[in-house]
Amino acid sequence: MATTPNAVPAGGTLRGRGAAVNPGNRFDPVRYERHPDLDPEDTVAPGTQLLKDTSRSILSKNTSPDVPFTYSFNPYRGCEHGCVYCYARPTHEYLGFSAGLDFETRILVKENAAALLRKELARPGWEPQAVALSGNTDPYQPAERELGITRGCLEVLLDFRNPVGIITKSRLVTRDIDVLRELAAFDAVSVTLSITTLDAGLAAVMEPRAASPGRRLDAVRRLSEAGIPVGVNVAPVVPGLTDHEIPSIIRAAAEAGAERAGWIMLRLPHGVRMLFEDWLRRHRPARADKVLNRIRHIRGGDLNDSRYATRMRGEGIFAREIEALFRLACRHTGLDARRYRPLSSRHFRRRAVEQISLF
Repeated sequence: MATTPNAVPAGGTLRGRGAAVNPGNRFDPVRYERHPDLDPEDTVAPGTQLLKDTSRSILSKNTSPDVPFTYSFNPYRGCEHGCVYCYARPTHEYLGFSAGLDFETRILVKENAAALLRKELARPGWEPQAVALSGNTDPYQPAERELGITRGCLEVLLDFRNPVGIITKSRLVTRDIDVLRELAAFDAVSVTLSITTLDAGLAAVMEPRAASPGRRLDAVRRLSEAGIPVGVNVAPVVPGLTDHEIPSIIRAAAEAGAERAGWIMLRLPHGVRMLFEDWLRRHRPARADKVLNRIRHIRGGDLNDSRYATRMRGEGIFAREIEALFRLACRHTGLDARRYRPLSSRHFRRRAVEQISLF
């Protein structure tokens, strides 16, 4: 059961965690309230629990006009990277957990993800098309280093030659260059590294268990040198905190070999608003009011705007300035003129769910 948002004393932090609080689940009317005298506040970061996910399907269908894919899949639910701003945090509440510390410490693992994916792609009704890996939580979060679930899914995609677009903040993606290179031979893969800031100190407290900015750029470089189409998302742009870094991020990405770039405005749905404001006042108190006011200008007076067409970009003068800065940076680096290679499904081949040997 989630607790109320007082896990750490005001101004305190939890080393290695993005959130310092565990707010109540918005779907659960029963909450545990700490008593300051009888239940002291916890100042020790909780460990990570890996829990078995018993899902019987793997592909999720998207109907949002804001994203360029119809199907996506997530080998993990919850994300140990702990990015405090993560728009996916509220999805953990559907599982009975909190969007706060629970999201980054209670990770549900789809051990049979590769088998489920093979079953989906083998269906006669499956129309070959690009799928996103992933649309919610990072497929290369720390647990993947030992579990290899994402790699198993990539091997299935290669067997079918079904195209995939990967989004990650982890250098671990370079572990799978061998599989990605084979997919690239069929124009069936692209990788996008999300880079929020080049300030390693800021990244360490805002995205505590994600790869450092330098290691993400190294991943871009290694993927590019291997002939794998790779790009960078300046995402999310945090108005008043990271927006001034857009030109330097774009320049570093271009120098590392990125062939495309995009950007997404900070989104703070549901309880992420409270988590992000709490984080600001703990880690960047002098800038907190400026950042929050800038977000309100971009979001029509609120800290979030869930409307299609505006949620990814925002609106108003500050949003237009960020858009112009991004476009100018791409033009100065030549990134806007680099060729984008669309993913292809023309090499797709239908495979059996289980290959039966005749010998």
